[in-house]
Amino acid sequence: MEITKHFFFNLSLLVIILFFVLVWAEKSSKFRFSKGYSLFWSIIMLWICFQFSYEPDPHFTYDLRMILVIIGGLYAGIGLELVAAVIIMRGFYGIEPGFYTTILLYLPLGIILWKLYPWFWKQPPRKRIHVAVISSMIISVLTVITMEIAIPPQNRFDAWFAYLIIPPLGVGMISYVIEFAKRNLDIRENLVRTEKLEAVEQMGAAISHEIRNPLTAAIGFVQLLQEQKLPPRKRQEYLTIVKAELESAEQVIQNYLTFSKPALDIIEEINVKKELMQVMNILKPTANQNSVEFNSDFALLGSIKGDRQKFHQCFLNVIKNAIEAMPRGGQLYIETQYSSSHITIEIKDTGIGMTEEQLQRLGEPYYSTKGPKGTGLGMMVVFSIVRAMEGSVKVKSELNKGTVFTFSFPSYKADLRKNEA
Repeated sequence: MEITKHFFFNLSLLVIILFFVLVWAEKSSKFRFSKGYSLFWSIIMLWICFQFSYEPDPHFTYDLRMILVIIGGLYAGIGLELVAAVIIMRGFYGIEPGFYTTILLYLPLGIILWKLYPWFWKQPPRKRIHVAVISSMIISVLTVITMEIAIPPQNRFDAWFAYLIIPPLGVGMISYVIEFAKRNLDIRENLVRTEKLEAVEQMGAAISHEIRNPLTAAIGFVQLLQEQKLPPRKRQEYLTIVKAELESAEQVIQNYLTFSKPALDIIEEINVKKELMQVMNILKPTANQNSVEFNSDFALLGSIKGDRQKFHQCFLNVIKNAIEAMPRGGQLYIETQYSSSHITIEIKDTGIGMTEEQLQRLGEPYYSTKGPKGTGLGMMVVFSIVRAMEGSVKVKSELNKGTVFTFSFPSYKADLRKNEA
């Protein structure tokens, strides 16, 4: 059973190489049975088949080249190229009867596979596997017949078993592995596409909901402004409300633009202590209204690089959320720490806190911990601005004990020294 042993060893090598090729290719998002990619690896495996072939007679070599020709021809449309490679490689072993037999057997096979390729990919996966296996069985039978006519093997049972069983088995195994890898890739791409569509739908719903409310209010007051006998004082009051509602709608749009395009408009030096104190002054009325007390501990030094307006927007959102998380009052701590390389900003509240699930979803564009009262726009913008300013943010929280936001940004001075170097 020498031929059978050689064939099983050859098949094992092909399956091992194919496994690593598919694993490596599956990691690539662009894996789609590329002809160039398939031809490269098929030629390498053809060379391995010839290197480990069985040669009971000087004029004939027994190997599993037909597996690669059939798989490559049907699945990648490179049947003619592989047949040319087989003929060239066989030519290195000598121009003798076995060489002419290879041309006679494989040249028509390459043409048939080239013709079958478009039809083959229109078939369902199960039928593709059946077609590949049946094709290998036909070629195996023709090979055995050619072998019997040319030079009959000494051990007919060994030769017949090797050619009639192992190639169809190998084609069936490899076809199944390819179909399995392709199905997994299709499932993954469909899942990603579905998630993207779902995100777009929910984003669209959030945008329309947030914009519709202020626009509906503005339209109502515009209709009131159309009344001829409206007192000037009321007219001015209604115009002020219309302006506020339109600004609210504009702010919603700006929040989404900040998320989708977090690039900074202006790059400047930001004094962290000064800007945070300004944010605290803006939110002090809201804090007093909610019985929240500010506690600050700022480092004397500390500047970062970024957009001052977006810095304000980021920390207005975070501190406002912290205040709203303490509806019955509490303590809000804002601290900064300075080092030669980084500046750390810590914002800690004593509010209601968040669950582990809420922490994991924090920052999603359509998720809010406020329930129906929020859309997740604020935290979505915070994470986008922090990324744009080359910073990082960590969040720790515990139910009924509070939440801690820790921001870290590169120091402006450290950045200057880096550029000078």
